[in-house]
Amino acid sequence: MLRVSDIGFDAPRRLLQAYGLKLLEVPAGEPIPGSYWGECEAGLIGNCVHVRADTPVHSLLHEACHLMVMPSERRAGVHTNASDSIEEEDAACYLQILLAEHLPGVGSARLMANMDAWGYSFRLGSARAWFEHDADNARQWLAERGLLPSR
Repeated sequence: MLRVSDIGFDAPRRLLQAYGLKLLEVPAGEPIPGSYWGECEAGLIGNCVHVRADTPVHSLLHEACHLMVMPSERRAGVHTNASDSIEEEDAACYLQILLAEHLPGVGSARLMANMDAWGYSFRLGSARAWFEHDADNARQWLAERGLLPSR
């Protein structure tokens, strides 16, 4: 499982800043504020993504993507639980795979393997199969909102 300590905080911080988000580093051993899953998983509060060095990169990207896909008026009030929408969840999954290409040492293939290892569940059996063959709705949802990043 690729962790933030493997890639550092600088590249993810720059990526999130490009979307108007802040990446906040939590000291080792401290609880992560706004973490839905607890343990080492990323947390959300407002426009901030909270992570520790042991946070999985897929978790950092997934939670950040939840903030990116939600309407800005909702973002300010977010704490811990980002979405109750299947469309937003799918869009966040799709976008995190795309954005993995913008992080040195990560890339889409590695991120999808980590998503599978963590336990993301897709009806075609894997993140790659979903992304390549079953994510048209997510891609269209992102395109309609101007949220598809350039490669």
